[in-house]
Amino acid sequence: MDKAKQVFDLMVTKGSMVNVQSCSILINGYWRLQEAEKLFSEMQDHGQLPDVQTYNIILDGLCNNQQLSEAIEFLREMEGNKLKPDIVAYNIIIEGLCNAGEVQSAKDLFCGLSPKGVQPDVRTYTIMISGLCKGGLLVEAEEMLREMKQKGCSPNGCTYNTIIRGYINHNDTSRATSLIEEMSERGFSGDASTMELIVDLLLKDTVDPVLLAWLKDKV
Repeated sequence: MDKAKQVFDLMVTKGSMVNVQSCSILINGYWRLQEAEKLFSEMQDHGQLPDVQTYNIILDGLCNNQQLSEAIEFLREMEGNKLKPDIVAYNIIIEGLCNAGEVQSAKDLFCGLSPKGVQPDVRTYTIMISGLCKGGLLVEAEEMLREMKQKGCSPNGCTYNTIIRGYINHNDTSRATSLIEEMSERGFSGDASTMELIVDLLLKDTVDPVLLAWLKDKV
């Protein structure tokens, strides 16, 4: 990255064309957030206004470093600059909030998407379902699973595995089994993490009889 930055600085010195795309690529390559933020400021000093992709890179770095308040400030800055955040930007913030246990704040942000003209995608729903499950809000998680289907956003394998793991982790193997059957009917299968939980249940001899029958049918 040092050599890449040297080339970037040389381009600036010689008056070569430096655009938003080249700045975004360099920012994305930094693993130290402080350096990425510094370059983010430098590109604006050189007259290059950040685009949505550039902001998303910074948002992702801030959330990964648990700097949620700064990430939300960046999101507001985007809106203030009349640069409409896309669903990727909101997904980054929502996931950061869920990972920090701030599920209610994530829900508030999620509920505000449609009024902003931004439609949640399958990743948005899956992130929210994961956050709700981790918070023990399984009824809400399943309501969101039904809601996304009603709104024309089909759950994928990741979505099903997420809520199934939520039920298993909260010892509701009966409901998990029903969702496993639904998932299977839709052509999806359990991922490694889900199957590991099911194996643990088998080892503990606490597996639901219906789930056991389903497993035997699949073997």
